[in-house]
Amino acid sequence: MRSIDSNSQGQKLTTIRTRAIERSMPRINKCQVLLVCAIACNCVILFYISHVQNTNGEWLEQSKLKAIKEKISFLGNKATQFENEVTFVLLEFENFENDISRTIRSILEYFPNVHIVLISLKRPYPPLDIPNGKIQLVVQDLSPDQKQSAGRPENYITTPYVMFMPDSVRFSSSSLPVMMLEELKALAGVKPQYKIVTVPVKSKETIQCNKLSFDLKRWTLEYSVSEDEAQSYYRTCDSVGPSQVVLVKAAFLHSLSAPYLRPFPESLFIQASLHHIKTKLLHKVSFSQGSMLFSNAHTKWKYENNFKTRRNDMYRKLGVKKVVLPSGEVEWYGCGKNTGRCFGTVFDDMPEYLYTSRWTPPCCLENLRQTARYLFNVLKEAGVSYWLEGGSLLGAARYGDIIPWDYDVDIGIYQHEINKCSYLVEAEKLSNSRKPYVDSEGYTWEKASEGEFFRIQFSQYNHLHVDIFPFYEKDGTMTKKTWFETHRQDREFPAHYLKPLGTIDFIGMKASAPNNVREFLEFKFGKGVIENPQYPNPSKLKKKSKV
Repeated sequence: MRSIDSNSQGQKLTTIRTRAIERSMPRINKCQVLLVCAIACNCVILFYISHVQNTNGEWLEQSKLKAIKEKISFLGNKATQFENEVTFVLLEFENFENDISRTIRSILEYFPNVHIVLISLKRPYPPLDIPNGKIQLVVQDLSPDQKQSAGRPENYITTPYVMFMPDSVRFSSSSLPVMMLEELKALAGVKPQYKIVTVPVKSKETIQCNKLSFDLKRWTLEYSVSEDEAQSYYRTCDSVGPSQVVLVKAAFLHSLSAPYLRPFPESLFIQASLHHIKTKLLHKVSFSQGSMLFSNAHTKWKYENNFKTRRNDMYRKLGVKKVVLPSGEVEWYGCGKNTGRCFGTVFDDMPEYLYTSRWTPPCCLENLRQTARYLFNVLKEAGVSYWLEGGSLLGAARYGDIIPWDYDVDIGIYQHEINKCSYLVEAEKLSNSRKPYVDSEGYTWEKASEGEFFRIQFSQYNHLHVDIFPFYEKDGTMTKKTWFETHRQDREFPAHYLKPLGTIDFIGMKASAPNNVREFLEFKFGKGVIENPQYPNPSKLKKKSKV
């Protein structure tokens, strides 16, 4: 019985296993079929690719490789050509904190064979960590044992183009510098007035595109916002700020009087404006900013102080006394109450600035205006009558202002009214001791050493002045005690020109003047004097200019 039961149980187990195997068979077969199909498809594709490559010169894969190789070759050729035509110059950096090392490494990553010139007034300390490469440090402040040529950057630049890099800029490829070069080359024949191309560096400050007018004769620099938006990818500017990479033709750069003057490129734009050179700003693209410099208060103060000093030195070098900002705000870089005036002693009525084809510095004109307005108010309060004399009256008739090349203001007063003005009285008392009288506003009053007249000066240090000539009437003629033979207009005149006194627009106010200005001036200077301006002694100026 046990053997029979054992046999029947075995048969049941066998039947169960057989049915289980049968149930699992369809799923295994489907998976196998899908696997086999996938393998077969891959084999067909591989066979096809292999067949096509073998029968058609491997055109599919080879064409892709060829395109990549051509692109690499193209960029490589462009980069190589760029290296042969452009020298990188790093000029704007501080010795106490800079990012020069990483900036140079960024350049060399894409242009490993390019020539790089670092320019510094003094040898940098701490010493710069300069990577290996074609890098030249030019120290402009030479030691006595060096030749002058060693400190001249242009002696180390042999390429036709120069690219100026501000400190802490990063390249992400070679394409943008190459594009700048191509843009500048393309402008050469079409728009030769463009000799500068710039691309901004990303920063928190908005890029500025300004118009720039440098009136050399008037010592004045005037900025205004450029409205040029005509081009989609570039703008035309005279000046660009605050931070950018600049590409310029080397020949033009080295034609300037101060090509590497700091702050740069501000000095470049100012000098370029004198030659009517325009800048092409590619404002749709930008370079990346590297490390943020001068992040603490001390280094920021040092940087700002250095920048201010360099800017003052630049304006002094280029002869800028007045700067009008895009906002209309005016900055002065000339003389003030605590400095001497901008020119020396005048000989033969010809101030030195006329020999350099310039007119009176604007700071001097402004200080003269302040002095004259102050004097007129003092005399009015004291009850002293005055009138404009000589060239000052002539300036009022022509311009309503001081003649642009004049260096003082002349007025007349009645001699018998001197005692009405306490300042004139004090000046006369101190005349024997040769000491001036300084009033509460810092103006200096004195009796002139050259004759019987008075003078009010802008300050003890700045001797821009108004001459005050006392006149008295004699037989219907106005005369005085001191005359100047070199002044053709210095002559007696009929008293009726002052009876009554008139007024005329002068230095922004109504000033007292003779009652018939034209007749009075033509009596003094000659016919047509108002319409025919000329320098004090044009024959001497012409002779001096030939020397």
